Amino acid sequence: MPTNPLSDITVSVQAVLVDGEADVPPADWCAAAIRHGLAQVLAPQTIGQVSLLITDDETVRDLNREYRGLDQTTDVLSFSAQHSGHWEGTVNPEISEPDWPSDWPLPDDEPPPLGDIVVSLPQAKRQAFQQGIPLRRELALLLVHGALHLMGHDHYEDNERQAMQDLERAALDAIFGTPGN
Repeated sequence: MPTNPLSDITVSVQAVLVDGEADVPPADWCAAAIRHGLAQVLAPQTIGQVSLLITDDETVRDLNREYRGLDQTTDVLSFSAQHSGHWEGTVNPEISEPDWPSDWPLPDDEPPPLGDIVVSLPQAKRQAFQQGIPLRRELALLLVHGALHLMGHDHYEDNERQAMQDLERAALDAIFGTPGN
């Protein structure tokens, strides 16, 4: 992978899988893919932290049901610290806003949170197989996609979708090299 942008973005990677972690790329590779996604929309000196959980279908399905209202497995979920997500369920949950301060105090040496990304490794494997591409290519796309969601990018409208796909292509080109090289 080429040079690593956004070196001041801390990425913690955790893999929690029933069947082991043999297909999970190294944590530094995952972190670099996320940073390449973020580099498409953030200034080079940005400081922050992202957490990544690579897990199984059941965990992702549970999170998708609880936080999006969709009782199904998906490939990637993003929980942004600054941008709200989309509730997709048929009934909106009755969640009251907690009486918390709007700005949590952080220790002086703690970078501000950008959010959390959760990836279903089994779903990524199925998608890579269906598309006939290497698993790392599919995982890179999911990590970039999740990182862009953390920054508020979306794909519900045609213009949003095209803009997000352009950013994803640029990040993947940075990760794997430009097409034709």
